[in-house]
Amino acid sequence: MAASCLLMLTLFTKTFAQESEEEEKIVYYQMEPLDDSLFIKIQNELFIQPPDPKAEIIVDLRDPNNQTIAVKGILYPFLALKPETRAKVITYPFKINLEENINFGSVFTRVLSKIRFKDLLNPPSPYQISSTLGYINPFLQLFGGERFGIPLKKDIGISFGLGTPYSGPLETNFIEGDFHILGFYGGYYSYVDALTNVKRANNQNNLYATQGLQVGYVIPLGNFFEISYLKSLVKPTADDLAYFHKHDINGYEAKVIDGAYYNWEFRYPLQILGSTRAKIYVARYLNELHVGFTGRELSMAGSTFDFRFDGLIRSDVRQPQYVIDLMVQRIGESWAFSSFALGPSVILSNDEQGRFGIITFFLNMRLKVGTSL
Repeated sequence: MAASCLLMLTLFTKTFAQESEEEEKIVYYQMEPLDDSLFIKIQNELFIQPPDPKAEIIVDLRDPNNQTIAVKGILYPFLALKPETRAKVITYPFKINLEENINFGSVFTRVLSKIRFKDLLNPPSPYQISSTLGYINPFLQLFGGERFGIPLKKDIGISFGLGTPYSGPLETNFIEGDFHILGFYGGYYSYVDALTNVKRANNQNNLYATQGLQVGYVIPLGNFFEISYLKSLVKPTADDLAYFHKHDINGYEAKVIDGAYYNWEFRYPLQILGSTRAKIYVARYLNELHVGFTGRELSMAGSTFDFRFDGLIRSDVRQPQYVIDLMVQRIGESWAFSSFALGPSVILSNDEQGRFGIITFFLNMRLKVGTSL
């Protein structure tokens, strides 16, 4: 028995030593953006302002006489960093080996092998769980998604959004602006028909607005439950209704905001794949039930991207539908490297003939104003 235990201990020690040796051999690698504080520290020491916690950083230690670190494609001498920072870079656990061997199976396995499953899920940031500061959001999305929130002074600020928080591309003419203070918010919503007029077919599941007011409050026990009240102030005219009410073969029709609505959202903020902002949620909005997930600046296998899924699972007049956004960062140069993301956005539902499929396909974009929270 003792001999067996000794043999197992020897094999374990040998395996661990081999893994450590392999790790030490990684001298040319990309640092995965999963440690915001270290990424900011590196850029501050290199006098890069403002620092980007999701910057692409590549370390090249292959030549002892010419060791370098590249940030967003710009090369710096490795010795420009302080000794303690260099030590953290060398021992950084989340490396993508840029000298790895590629084989015919790598096309299927490379991404999976790079996913750090132990860092898949982490607790939310202090901003994400604050009932008075949770509205602060440096990301402005072209169609739908979370509202763009600007702090004016601590817990006082404004927000703005194109589409509803749950809508997809070319789905609605809704726009809104709100004022926030101590968890309360109130504002005005209106419409821009250009947001829907681009699309000529499969508009039977759209959402149309006129003008109105809304007020809301985030329950002050954490940023997990929000209630709001929305009321239309301008009734749609007969011509509006004739234009808006497009039916499909099964009798479902586009929704027109008319009257008063009590809304709520139960959400759980979190950090997933090193994201700077993410949540899962269940919401009732305009007499419709939604479930979904939204995440900003997720990091996986060296890539940084935004992902959003919203499922409209029950409505008083509309068909169920599913919105999917995937927007990739790092497609620009210099300041644009992390300032915007671009990618496809689709809506899946039944078309005018009652067949399930893609009823909308369009490019979505988000801008990042300021630094990540």
